[in-house]
Amino acid sequence: MTDLLLFLTALVAIYLAPGPDMILVLGTSVSSGPRKAMAVAVGLAIARGCHVLLAAVGLATLFATHPWTYHTVRLLGAAYLLYLGWQFFRTGHSLHDQPQSAAGTVPAAGYLASFRRGLATNLLNPKSLIFCSVLLPQFIHPELSGIAGQFAILALILVLTGLVFDFVYAVLGRALWALTSGNARYHKAQNNIFGCLLTGIGLKVALD
Repeated sequence: MTDLLLFLTALVAIYLAPGPDMILVLGTSVSSGPRKAMAVAVGLAIARGCHVLLAAVGLATLFATHPWTYHTVRLLGAAYLLYLGWQFFRTGHSLHDQPQSAAGTVPAAGYLASFRRGLATNLLNPKSLIFCSVLLPQFIHPELSGIAGQFAILALILVLTGLVFDFVYAVLGRALWALTSGNARYHKAQNNIFGCLLTGIGLKVALD
């Protein structure tokens, strides 16, 4: 039970820290609504599940022994974050061109496209795989039977905890939108801020 509490504490700390996943969910909720943001969250959750599976089969070891594979995935992820940042800038610009009464009615990607955004954002972040590879084994007890079962339970907790946090961020993002409802300038500024954040993270990832 103590180990489980420590594991949950570590997850809470990770999911509270600002990062591309959080920013993408918040930004999508502000610009396109909480349902689209929740579709992003589901994509993020499935990507985290994929990272857990990849960690189980030892892909992190491949990154360690062949650094070029890690850097290739990292640069692809950075490029995708830059693309998402540009998308937010473009949405902010379209808001500026809309009449005041149309503020908040922003052409947005569908649910499937939102899901794909979440999936790609997390899948193309090799640090997520490294995180799973490093964290999960710390809470596995080899002396106990059912190592695969232990791993599966921890993986499920990791994915579901992240999904809960992302759903909360989706609701918070819509609350932020509601505070400035009807003001196109505020919505443009919000989209530009999220665009700057994603662009900054993308540049940092590329230059690390």
